[in-house]
Amino acid sequence: MVPITEEEKNSALYKYYIREMAAPDPKRYEEVQEPMDPACALAPEDMNRLFEDGYLPGEIGYCRLPDGTGTLANLTQMPGVTPEMFDWWFAWHGIEPMRYKIWNHDEHYYCKTQNMDKALNKSLTMKERYWDTVHDVEEDVGMGKEHLLINFRNPADIGFDTEKLKDFRGTIVCAGNEHSPTIMCHFVRPVPGGSELRTRFWMGHCVVDGKPKKAIPDGVEFPLEPVKALLMHNIKEFTNLAAILPEVYAEFSKDF
Repeated sequence: MVPITEEEKNSALYKYYIREMAAPDPKRYEEVQEPMDPACALAPEDMNRLFEDGYLPGEIGYCRLPDGTGTLANLTQMPGVTPEMFDWWFAWHGIEPMRYKIWNHDEHYYCKTQNMDKALNKSLTMKERYWDTVHDVEEDVGMGKEHLLINFRNPADIGFDTEKLKDFRGTIVCAGNEHSPTIMCHFVRPVPGGSELRTRFWMGHCVVDGKPKKAIPDGVEFPLEPVKALLMHNIKEFTNLAAILPEVYAEFSKDF
């Protein structure tokens, strides 16, 4: 488990930290041991296909795309979780590091927003509290502890269709800019009894002028080891978030 301070041990969050994490079905890990067919993967320029009803090929897996970039996909069922809860979580958890630690007490070391005033601004919606903010993060996704800066964005600013967003009953938590060679997308849609989370990462891509753009030179291949490691981490962390979020939201949302 990641280290915590004496102050964090006295936090109301401590009971979630010491709770055994919800374990994914082992079959989830088994089915992603080898890369999927790139023909099944969703390219970043096709991200608006996520609005289509039903499912796309390659809802879980990882591979290298024909242009040399990497991608991963994961599908997480979240019973009892609403899209509003998901937005709240991303606005809320960057306030203090312990909130990030309870999400994955094995691999989440630290997270804090660089835009605290915005995160605490009650005149903003939950989406607006994390849009165009940066989270300072330390985590281990299977490649050793690393420091990351995650720049959350309005989905319209990374390539999602504004007209489709108007009618969408779910939410999209996404990150990307012209500096980082990774685009993150957590696409949440309501289903009977809760929500389902369809995650995509496009590694070797950045966002330029509101659209995805390849960020690695032609002829270069993005290594698959970190893509697979991130998928395994993603399966683990979102299985646990799905388990704890309804309870955490019920306990803390009214005070935020």
